[in-house]
Amino acid sequence: MDGKGTRERKRELRRRYKEVRGALGKDGRARRDAAIADGVTRLPEYLAADTVLTYLSVGDEVDTRSLVRDAWAQGKSVALPWCVPGTRRMRWFLVSSLDGLVRSSFGVEEPVPDPAREVNPKAGPRALAIVPGLSFDERGYRMGYGGGFYDVFLAEFSGASVGLCREPQMSPVGALALDEHDVPIDVVVTEERVIRPLR
Repeated sequence: MDGKGTRERKRELRRRYKEVRGALGKDGRARRDAAIADGVTRLPEYLAADTVLTYLSVGDEVDTRSLVRDAWAQGKSVALPWCVPGTRRMRWFLVSSLDGLVRSSFGVEEPVPDPAREVNPKAGPRALAIVPGLSFDERGYRMGYGGGFYDVFLAEFSGASVGLCREPQMSPVGALALDEHDVPIDVVVTEERVIRPLR
């Protein structure tokens, strides 16, 4: 598939999975998200992590706020991303509260960049990244939102990466329109199962 064909395929897939996500309803999403969060907190990678790098869910995304609260309760550090304007890069900053965040142009709540609270995600293997996506497949590939931020991040990240996905949003293997720069994640957690892609 050429570049234009891949872009059109991705656009169509994003539209479809947003419809699937919306059709689950608020209560249906909340029930599934609670089970997903429970699955994440049982992962050996989560239990061993001293730092959790996570997106802060917005709208119909799989909820991450309960995971943030659990990580704090377990004595883990939590870092949220700040998207560097004009680039596809993210910088990560420790947060001890969800107060004082600033809404970005993408509609996402971000930490205020403070060099004293910045963490280097490449500094050690005991970091766990919670990765957003509209859809994942059983090989660990994801359909993101088109910004490319997590593709850049995952290419450099040395810790464990975990994708959160509701079962109706899972893609059959081979259905996602992939680019050469797409990086698979290590674990996909749904409300029904933990998927560890074979490498």
